[in-house]
Amino acid sequence: MESSKKMDEITTMKGLLPLVRRPSRYIGGEVNSVVKELDGRLKFALAFPDAYELGMSHLGFQVLYTALNSVDSIACERVFAPWTDMEALLREHSVPLSTLESEIPLSECDIIGFSLQYELSYTNILNMLELGGVALRTADRGEHAPFVIAGGPVAFNVEPMADFFDAVLLGDGERAAVEIAEAVRESRATGELRAETLLRLSKIPGVYVPYFFEVLYNEDSTVKEVRPKVAGYTSILKRTEPDIEPLTVPLSPIVPFAATVHDRVSVEIMRGCTRGCRFCQAGMIYRPARERSTEKISSMVETELKNTGYDEASLLSLSTGDYTEIEPLLTGLMCGLSKEHVSMSLPSLRVGTLSKTLATEIARVRKTGFTIAPEAGTERMRMVINKGISEADLITTAETVFSLGWRAIKLYFMVGLPTETEEDLLGIVNLGTKVRQAGKRVMKGAPQVSVSVTTFIPKPFTPFQWAPQMELEKCREVHSILRKRLRSSGLDFKWNDPGASLLEGVFSRGDRRLSAVIERAFKNGARFDGWSEELKESVWEEAFKAEAIDPEFYTIRERSFDETLPWAHLSPGVTTEFLINEYKKAVGVSSADGMSSADGMNAEAEPANTVSAEGAEESSELPDRRSTPDCKVDICTQCGVCDFKVIKNVLAPKVSIEETPDEVLDESPVEAPTELPLRYTVRYSRRGNLRFLGHLELASAIKRNIKRAGLPIIYSAGFHPMQRLSFPDPLPAGIE
Repeated sequence: MESSKKMDEITTMKGLLPLVRRPSRYIGGEVNSVVKELDGRLKFALAFPDAYELGMSHLGFQVLYTALNSVDSIACERVFAPWTDMEALLREHSVPLSTLESEIPLSECDIIGFSLQYELSYTNILNMLELGGVALRTADRGEHAPFVIAGGPVAFNVEPMADFFDAVLLGDGERAAVEIAEAVRESRATGELRAETLLRLSKIPGVYVPYFFEVLYNEDSTVKEVRPKVAGYTSILKRTEPDIEPLTVPLSPIVPFAATVHDRVSVEIMRGCTRGCRFCQAGMIYRPARERSTEKISSMVETELKNTGYDEASLLSLSTGDYTEIEPLLTGLMCGLSKEHVSMSLPSLRVGTLSKTLATEIARVRKTGFTIAPEAGTERMRMVINKGISEADLITTAETVFSLGWRAIKLYFMVGLPTETEEDLLGIVNLGTKVRQAGKRVMKGAPQVSVSVTTFIPKPFTPFQWAPQMELEKCREVHSILRKRLRSSGLDFKWNDPGASLLEGVFSRGDRRLSAVIERAFKNGARFDGWSEELKESVWEEAFKAEAIDPEFYTIRERSFDETLPWAHLSPGVTTEFLINEYKKAVGVSSADGMSSADGMNAEAEPANTVSAEGAEESSELPDRRSTPDCKVDICTQCGVCDFKVIKNVLAPKVSIEETPDEVLDESPVEAPTELPLRYTVRYSRRGNLRFLGHLELASAIKRNIKRAGLPIIYSAGFHPMQRLSFPDPLPAGIE
């Protein structure tokens, strides 16, 4: 009876920790988290609409947390989508969803800012609002309700969620997020009405207020017009920071107790990419390319490692190998980091940018895994998508990687690309086989080659935004064929859920009519739709049917160039003319362009996903009917983003290895200990909320504490050096 009474008295999320499967997601109090006095400060809930372990792996989330908390008048705290077990308990005990740091219910915050990284997080957003006691739709929120805002790549077509957001930021957020917060603080201090605050927000460059636009439709359900309601507020151009060097960075990022997807320091070395891959939305919306200096990057890596205790650092960008000073940067870093048993990962290396020097430096401490993204199985198909990678380059890269000691390579491909043929699909199998053969030639033992296939999703503001998406059943058929052929060739095969791809395709190019579908699916139990084990396809099928909307209207339908698209009033700066020209170039690539990886296959095979773009026959008259160069190192491609005064490509200053600071380059061997190593026995206790850490989580925290404190410790030898620690038998989570 006493236990039951205590359960009835639970009023906060912390009180539910003994009842959930992974309580470390919710305990807070991590190293480098920020807790401020709340009185007199604007309360900003930085919300990630997915599980804690995904959100805390996202660099942009930590960047905004740091930027907002750098302002004294703002108290920024985090909140994540509760997993299904925690959600059930919150509802059962009528406990509101609250922030981690101070347990502020969302309804008591001034701003709730969502990070929009993935279209399949939409139902999680609605769930978080409802659990936090916030009205779902903008129209239903009272004068004192929080302002619900969003930003991120998905914001460039937020129309399916437009009825739920008060304001949306397009583009770079470090300074804009602070400006939004200050505008709301000033507005509330002066007693402005909610509508007046929205008008104030609309004047901030890059901010889109959906309420100030009305959407009209044609009888065939296409968009007739996106009509502005406010004079002078007719379109929104993304916010672009001309130079990322001076921006606020998380030099003391939060160190999670829970294991996350990426347990490492992440440093952004470059923002934007001008390679021009025609399928890639990020490459279009984040232009131009802006690089940080090697000096700044080296300082960031050193400081963040010291402040976190991580033993791995990652250099992030859309294409890290395209950073112009990558070799001197990495060589200088590894000369110092290898002695500290810190490994380096470059997760977005492009084939052709991996030199033997780079690969050797990456492998100096431990081999953190290697991924190659050909994207398509034949050279012809890679020409279509403007990914100028030859088969010879791919095989050479694989040989280099295997020869330096890697035993496994992951290959990433897409299926359903415009003009794709059976030959292109089977080229995936042949290319994977050739990579495996390359490994056999240069290494002992059997190489492991994993082929991962995703369905191509046409995205807004890419040359393929007018193209049809592969039909659901066709997608399943292709996966079945590839699965059989790849596994019979000794290759591992992984693929994404076709049902999830259908939903992503619907929302990627959707309009405001979909808000009713999303809300209905949420009410009927849709959650974590990006997780294959949680996706409830039947719930979505019923929601589309109930709202009389055909999902294929948004996916398999080819758009004409003169159709008004739902995102026509939003802009990343890239012109429609440039995108049309790129589309025409893509569909102008013939089967004779480039040698196929599918040796012996029929070059005249029927296209699996044919595109017949209006005006495509003119593509042969273009200056280059196949490829578009990288304007960072070649001629300007006239995409429309740069004004060449403020907005333009920014390259890192040239540097040679000799110019790298001596303290970084010092390769003098670590002095051998003059005395025999000592063994220490340490007694510790696990109390308070930390009693909810699992054994491995606690062990990781202790290891990072040792490294952060700079204590001398012996490492194991071999492939993966580890701290020489031993722990007693684990205690069950929740026991002190």
